[in-house]
Amino acid sequence: MFFSAPQLRRGPLGGATLWRPTLIIEVILKRFEAPDEVRRFPRGRLELVTIGGVTVSRATYEPGFKWSVDVGPSAGTSRCYLEHVGLVLQGRATVVFDGGRIWELNPGVLFHVPAEPHDLYVAGNEPYVSLHFVGDGYLSK
Repeated sequence: MFFSAPQLRRGPLGGATLWRPTLIIEVILKRFEAPDEVRRFPRGRLELVTIGGVTVSRATYEPGFKWSVDVGPSAGTSRCYLEHVGLVLQGRATVVFDGGRIWELNPGVLFHVPAEPHDLYVAGNEPYVSLHFVGDGYLSK
C-alpha cells in the first residue's frame, strides 16, 4: 500500500486547490489453476504460488504415495527434514518420525510438523491434498 504526497493543483481559471493524499491499494489475486511452478514426481505433484512474500503450495499425493519412495531419491535422502505448516483439504496421511512418533493428518486439520527427520505416506484409497504455508524461497530446488 502506498500514499502519494499532497500536491497543489491549478484549476482552469487559475485558482489553486490542494489535492489530498490518496491511498493506493494493490491487490494481488492468484489461483492454483495457474501456479507459478509445478513440481511433479511419482504419484504426486506440488503446485507453488508466491504471493505477498509467502509461498503457498498445494500438495496432491495419490494413494500409495510415500515420501521416502516418491520424493526421497530425487532429494538425495530417505527422510524429509523440512518444517511444515499447513491445512489438510482431502484424504488422510500419516507422518512417521525416526524416533517412532506417528501422527495422522485428516481433512480440516491444521498441522505443524517440526524440522525433524520424518516420512509421510497416504493412508487409504483417496488422494491426499493439503496446503502448505511457507516463507518465500523455503522450497528451493
